[in-house]
Amino acid sequence: MMKTALITGAGIGIGRASALAFGAAGYRVIVTDILAEEGASAVKEITDAGGTAEFHHLDVTSTENANQIVASIEKAYGAIDTIVCNAGIAHKVPLEEMTDEKWDFTFDVDLKGMFRVIRPALAQMKNAGSGSIICLSSCMGVMYGWDEHVHYSAAKAGVVGLVRGLANELARDGIKVNGVAPGYIRTAQLLSEKHSLGEEGAQKAGAFIPMGRIGQPDDIADVILFLASDKARYLTGQVISVDGGLGVGRY
Repeated sequence: MMKTALITGAGIGIGRASALAFGAAGYRVIVTDILAEEGASAVKEITDAGGTAEFHHLDVTSTENANQIVASIEKAYGAIDTIVCNAGIAHKVPLEEMTDEKWDFTFDVDLKGMFRVIRPALAQMKNAGSGSIICLSSCMGVMYGWDEHVHYSAAKAGVVGLVRGLANELARDGIKVNGVAPGYIRTAQLLSEKHSLGEEGAQKAGAFIPMGRIGQPDDIADVILFLASDKARYLTGQVISVDGGLGVGRY
């Protein structure tokens, strides 16, 4: 029977690379995003390669939208096998300019957005006695602080607590919960001059990363696919840093 993987923020970047990886591995991929054109493009790339995929618009800040998507997938295909909580934002905001609204919006997307998608899927996962949940944290949530992105670092640190708590709660139901903390990865977010490193900053980062380069989205996608697989059957509650040696080598 074909397994189903639901991936949030799957239109671009790490989410898209993950969708392609799961599609190539034989999963039915539920591509979700607020970016309809990019999401449809990801589905086409998967299906053109012989895979199975469909697009659903999902705003992870909407409980109603998340509940509806999960219910429709379960009605069509049964329990979801893998959920990849990838949707996220990272807006540069100096602390003195940080409003409650800006802080709350980042948490609403980057942390609560994961909870909203996971919660409605748990009953069916428990009934199935299996499942894998993978949540995307960040090197800026597990090892570094990011100036002018305090809300992002705090939310991504919160993902670690979410993973640990859920892993403990769900282990006896046969559900494993893990996280991935990417380092510097070549995505639209990283290449944003306004909110992140930009192209020049990305090149400078590659010079001090021990492996000599910033990562590519599929460097992360392959680890996510591993965590979803039976090869990671005894692994839960962990947040794995995938950073080319950044954490151990930058000193």
